[in-house]
Amino acid sequence: MRLRFPMKSAFLAFVVFLVFIPQFSVGIRMIPGRIAAVSATVGNGFDLGSFVEAPEYRNGKECVSQSSNRENFVSSCDASLVHVAMTLDSEYLRGSIAAVHSMLRHASCPENVFFHLIAAEFDPASPRVLSQLVRSTFPSLNFKVYIFREDTVINLISSSIRQALENPLNYARNYLGDILDPCVDRVIYLDSDIIVVDDITKLWNTSLTESRIIGAPEYCHANFTKYFTSGFWSDPALPGFFSGRKPCYFNTGVMVMDLVRWREGNYREKLETWMQIQKKKRIYDLGSLPPFLLVFAGNVEAIDHRWNQHGLGGDNVRGSCRSLHKGPVSLLHWSGKGKPWVRLDEKRPCPLDHLWEPYDLYEHKIERAKDQSLFGFSSLSELTEDSSFL
Repeated sequence: MRLRFPMKSAFLAFVVFLVFIPQFSVGIRMIPGRIAAVSATVGNGFDLGSFVEAPEYRNGKECVSQSSNRENFVSSCDASLVHVAMTLDSEYLRGSIAAVHSMLRHASCPENVFFHLIAAEFDPASPRVLSQLVRSTFPSLNFKVYIFREDTVINLISSSIRQALENPLNYARNYLGDILDPCVDRVIYLDSDIIVVDDITKLWNTSLTESRIIGAPEYCHANFTKYFTSGFWSDPALPGFFSGRKPCYFNTGVMVMDLVRWREGNYREKLETWMQIQKKKRIYDLGSLPPFLLVFAGNVEAIDHRWNQHGLGGDNVRGSCRSLHKGPVSLLHWSGKGKPWVRLDEKRPCPLDHLWEPYDLYEHKIERAKDQSLFGFSSLSELTEDSSFL
């Protein structure tokens, strides 16, 4: 039965959340955040809006505190931490805040997660303002903001099927080996339109075997040929680059990356080479994804599909509603045109957008934030992690 009314959609999403999302990690101590908004308006009048200060998530007794005996200083070079890289910009800021919030809420040891946030040099809100807003929203967060120079890649970007895919910041993942501190040997890269509903440490513990550079959920049933133009497949030489490989589609919004091997293999340059070919002869239509497929497809460490339930934003044209894939869920990903915060504000949400809503810290959620138990947070620990969709 297809539910058509907002109340029914919200109830359906709530039931899915309670029954099928993995249990909360028991190592967290949560100190309620203040119900006070922090906001920022930049000099050019661009309003970032206001955000509620998040609850303070602390390590449980079984966690090894990374800040003990270090005067509360946590280094971005600490290899014992879980390192997560994300972009940070004014357009997707609300998504990034919700994504960070979700990871802290579900992490077994939230103080042991370090966020590497990459902001564009010429964002309408400066990297400094974005950094201040993150600090105000998450006062005890371990993070560092890096500046990405858009001129590094802007001349390599081709037109895409959707204008948003042409944003230079979408290509920051290509340059993580250069942007992040050289001491960062390994990182999880995540898009900003995700929420994590499981312990991020589980994804961090993925082993990259046989000298693989990246790990990601693969989808070998997908029609791989559609990610490239007929001009690519008819070229006498280009399809031969897949020779000896069994390429499968993977989504670059969730990747575990070995940055040591990445830097040693000059993989940034390999991606740029394909972007240069694209400028001369159009071989794909989908932004930053195809170069990754050309370089890595067929040599990716396969990660369980639960770590990227993608496509929830619909296709790249209509952004229509989608349902979850069959199976357990650890990460939900609104890839595609539709974003949950936009659809919720326009009062035309898809049912699954209500799963994103509890992590939203935007100001108009203050009343909801007064009672975070509304969505059964305390009872989720009683659910089994191995639940599957019917």
